[in-house]
Amino acid sequence: MARNGGVMSQRLKEEIAKELGFYDVVQQEGWGGIKARDAGNMVKRAIEMAERNMGEGRK
Repeated sequence: MARNGGVMSQRLKEEIAKELGFYDVVQQEGWGGIKARDAGNMVKRAIEMAERNMGEGRK
């Protein structure tokens, strides 16, 4: 069952996929074509970005 409306924007997901080096797979096969490890790394990177942004807001 697919979830509707994720937390990350499409643009952010694409940016992270490019940064992590698997955007070509996304372009060819869609998001369902990425490996579980890549998806996990993508979530980890998004959390790191959010934590960094939260920390900058507290200064």
